[in-house]
Amino acid sequence: MLNPDFYVHSVREIDLDALRAEGIDTLLMDLDNTLLPRDSGIMSDEVKTWADTLASRGFKVVLVSNNWHERVKAVADRLGFLIVAKAVKPLPFAFFKALKLTGSTRRQAAVVGDQIFTDVLGGKLVGIKTVLVTPLSQSDLPHTLLLRRIERVLLAGRQPSH
Repeated sequence: MLNPDFYVHSVREIDLDALRAEGIDTLLMDLDNTLLPRDSGIMSDEVKTWADTLASRGFKVVLVSNNWHERVKAVADRLGFLIVAKAVKPLPFAFFKALKLTGSTRRQAAVVGDQIFTDVLGGKLVGIKTVLVTPLSQSDLPHTLLLRRIERVLLAGRQPSH
């Protein structure tokens, strides 16, 4: 339940062809420390280009964030993503809502995020493939920093693929 199906350094390293080969055409995407550093409104050109690539390749994307600030909507709008805010991950409700928004099934989707205990566990609870990315920033909430220590133990030296 806590082991991601894929583990990469950044969203830009996700093998979209491998996901397609598994029938995945929908990404349920985390925001903080996955697409942008936590509490940052600065979006890199690389992330915007990657989002454009997703759209051009026919991937449906929903930003699924536990955050609820206006910043989440602004990022989703800029990237052309649908949004489910106040997600309360790892609980399954937001993932099901995101699937309903896209008309996708669990087999067609993958959860992408930087945390095992929210993104990976949430995806696994719903029966969705998971992609873990390394966090973009060391800045995080105190409880998340504690969970990151446990994550390091769970990953037991596993390195992101290139």
